[in-house]
Amino acid sequence: MEIYHCLCGQPPILHNTLERMPEEGYIWLDFLRSEAQGWESWPKRLLGVEVDHSQVIDALTPDHNSYFDGTEDYDMLIFEGLGPKDDPFPLETRTASFFIFGRLLITVRAEDNLSFHMVKQKLKGMKGKAPPCTLCMAHLVLDTMVDRFLRVREFLALRLTELQDELLSPDNKMDDWRDLLEGRRVARRLEALSVDQIEALDAWRRGSCLEWNGPVEVRMRDLREHVTRVRDHAHNLEHDLAAAVELHFAMVSHRTNEIMKVFTVLAVVFMPLTLLTGIWGMNFKHMPELDWDYGYYWALGLILFTGVGMFWWFRRSKFF
Repeated sequence: MEIYHCLCGQPPILHNTLERMPEEGYIWLDFLRSEAQGWESWPKRLLGVEVDHSQVIDALTPDHNSYFDGTEDYDMLIFEGLGPKDDPFPLETRTASFFIFGRLLITVRAEDNLSFHMVKQKLKGMKGKAPPCTLCMAHLVLDTMVDRFLRVREFLALRLTELQDELLSPDNKMDDWRDLLEGRRVARRLEALSVDQIEALDAWRRGSCLEWNGPVEVRMRDLREHVTRVRDHAHNLEHDLAAAVELHFAMVSHRTNEIMKVFTVLAVVFMPLTLLTGIWGMNFKHMPELDWDYGYYWALGLILFTGVGMFWWFRRSKFF
């Protein structure tokens, strides 16, 4: 657990212990989920507020979806962010729980939640610019989590664009569709995750027991807009990937039709030739043309003329 005491206009102060709430500023208690057993005793000790038991269980659940649940004394927000890796293949997520009181912020999160480490690095660099309230501190963490999704969009778009270019290449010999299907699953997962985040943020705004002033409203609207951009981007990527797959099969079907057209023309060209050779291949005793001195040459000429004529007619009719 880490204890930060934040005063307006001053850098955050890291404490080792905390016996009671300070008279000024607010406190941020950051718990690792693996070491957070009994964290619910802190609100009772500092503020005299007891946390609902079901919410305590939710906070300790590592794979909980994003959602909001408020009370008269505090707001609880569970937010699912990106895992420690920026590579979305596979897409890993880490859930963080926020318990937001008027002067107390409690977070329960995974140890490798990179967004929290990034926020703490920002706080170390803040000289007299600590967030003025618990809502603003929660927004700082949430905004960092969402910004990581915004950055991963470029990597995801580049990877899926490469898959689409390979799929639509004329020399495409793709026989392993696992990467393509994995890309589609990642896009769908990212879209569903963003939808949950938007619903949680909207529910938080409607059901919050805290007072949201003008600057906080602006920050939260901006945060929601960022999540919406991630959702729309993921939806567009999935749509583009589905369109590329459909176009690929259309191209394969077109190439197959072209090949079948060539075979059909060749079969039609050779049909009368087969007929002629079949007629002269019959073993009747009386066939007058068999005794003709020039019959063989006329038969070859007729076969050649028929074949060339039909080929010319197909070319003139633009069958191929």
